Amino acid sequence: MDAFRGDRIYLGADHARNERRTWLVAAICLATLAAQITGGLAFHSMALVANGLHMAAHVAALLVAAGAYAVARTYAADPRFSFGTGKLGYLAGFANAAVLGVTALLIAIESVERLLAPEDVAYDGALPLAAVALAVNLVCVWLLKPGQSHAHDRDGDLNLSAAHLHLAGDAAISALAIAGLAAGRYLGWSWTDPLAALAGAALLAHFAWRLLSRTGAVLLDVNPSPELTAEIRGRLEGEGERVLDLHLWRLGPGHHAAIIVIAASDPQAPQAYRARLAGLAGLSHVTVEVRDHTTA
Repeated sequence: MDAFRGDRIYLGADHARNERRTWLVAAICLATLAAQITGGLAFHSMALVANGLHMAAHVAALLVAAGAYAVARTYAADPRFSFGTGKLGYLAGFANAAVLGVTALLIAIESVERLLAPEDVAYDGALPLAAVALAVNLVCVWLLKPGQSHAHDRDGDLNLSAAHLHLAGDAAISALAIAGLAAGRYLGWSWTDPLAALAGAALLAHFAWRLLSRTGAVLLDVNPSPELTAEIRGRLEGEGERVLDLHLWRLGPGHHAAIIVIAASDPQAPQAYRARLAGLAGLSHVTVEVRDHTTA
């Protein structure tokens, strides 16, 4: 065993910041949720109801994300977790992506029903409420803007990205709601309100699929960085050795683990191979097995 980190804590560098902001945004969204749902029902606006439904979904998503940060932090040093709790955020992100997809489906179904059976919309009341919702969403999107990605980890903190996508999707739906309501108010096109909600549902479905793919890849230990893999192989084969086996996976935002089997005609101690990898950003835990070339 040749580990770079003895504490086995693989939380992201911005873990504390992201946790604080997630709790803050959850509180803001919870405060605006009732107004959106109530206003949408009172003014018979499907776009506003869709916005409220998505707001409810991402309030739940934000609570899941914030809870994942808290649990990961609390149990970061618990020895029961062989590779720490850095992956808990990816599990939360996957769950939130699934919720995002279900939300998109529900909005799409309701929107189609409203297209087939239109209802009168109180545009004068619905438009200002949609504008307020958009302003709140934009503030929340800014608060949860992901920081810079880590070396060899372009995805960064996918728990935060999941929460951010929920908010970005809601902001998009708010903008579409305003466009649909304005068209109905000033052009008399009553069909634009549910159509705007349907377009928002399609956008949410796209967000959900992207996030499911990215978080699922982490949970299934898909190689997160071909570039880092190539760099490791290049450094270890620099003096005639041969890398027989190399597995690279993500432990948490900005943290990777590697299991490497090396064959050499003049085998060195694992510490010597560790020295070759020193300074390689993003590589936090390494297991090295060295074999004699004649028996490998």
